Amino acid sequence: MERVYNKLVRDNIPTIIEGKGETPVTRVLDDAIYKIELEKKLNEEYQEVLAANGDDRVEELADMLEIMRALAKLEGKTLQDVIEIADIKSEKRGAFEKKIFLEKVIDG
Repeated sequence: MERVYNKLVRDNIPTIIEGKGETPVTRVLDDAIYKIELEKKLNEEYQEVLAANGDDRVEELADMLEIMRALAKLEGKTLQDVIEIADIKSEKRGAFEKKIFLEKVIDG
């Protein structure tokens, strides 16, 4: 039996598949396609975050974080660089802790 996935997977997945007595068919992507596939994977994980709750949600958030780490690396940055930028933005513009929902702005 054959199952077709055609998606980016974590580095150890082929070894895990082999450990189950199956044969993975893989290829290594160039940077341009890799970026596209990371973006697809980020969207997939985003959907899974929305559908999950509790510990499952935290696990899905961790998956998103791993993808963010890979995307940052493609930009020549680290996850720590992204966190530092987020911290600067938080200091400058605030975070989302106060749960403020902007309904509208009235001119003058």
